[in-house]
Amino acid sequence: MDAQPEEPVRRRLTRAETKARTRALLLDAAARTFARKGFTGASVEEIAEAAGFSTGALYSNFSSKEALFLELLSDRRRDRLAAAAQALDSHGAGTAEAVTELGRLLVNVADKDIEFAALQAEFWLYAIRNPQVMGALADSARESHQALEGLVAAAMARRGAPEGVSAQAVATVVAALFIGLVRQRRVDPDCVSEELFGQALNWLFTGINAEDAASDGD
Repeated sequence: MDAQPEEPVRRRLTRAETKARTRALLLDAAARTFARKGFTGASVEEIAEAAGFSTGALYSNFSSKEALFLELLSDRRRDRLAAAAQALDSHGAGTAEAVTELGRLLVNVADKDIEFAALQAEFWLYAIRNPQVMGALADSARESHQALEGLVAAAMARRGAPEGVSAQAVATVVAALFIGLVRQRRVDPDCVSEELFGQALNWLFTGINAEDAASDGD
């Protein structure tokens, strides 16, 4: 009788790996539950049950339902910034290829993330009525804003922007431009082409350099 092959021994997860897996499962369940019931309609009990855990396990990883949502929001911001960084690294800031890639990124967000957009709008209204939640939302956004500031600073250096221009301020304008164009495309897709975001960034950086040149000429 032939010997049966031995089954591979599964490596036991470390405590950190177990915690990371639990968080990932809770976030996935939260995304599905929020999509189905909305932010206010979803309960922590439903989210925990959908993930296969107790509410105690949920609260040991996230302090609240708001914290769960903010983590989902942060994940999306990180993904978008990673895609933008890849476009700039691959093609170089200001090139036609980079402009095209950044435009596609905006269009993908505007056209394919409608479900989460509704959740964001709901959470925004909820935060307006709850100042402590608005504070947590601002704190959550700072990490991604700092990452965006790094991309902007690198792009400004490559384009020879004047040293006195604040990368933090320009990053704020870039973020507002992205958010505004995404919302406008959702309202009226025909007025926000795939190229517009990249073109608008070129206009912004060209204007920064032009203002410096005009100051030198005075």
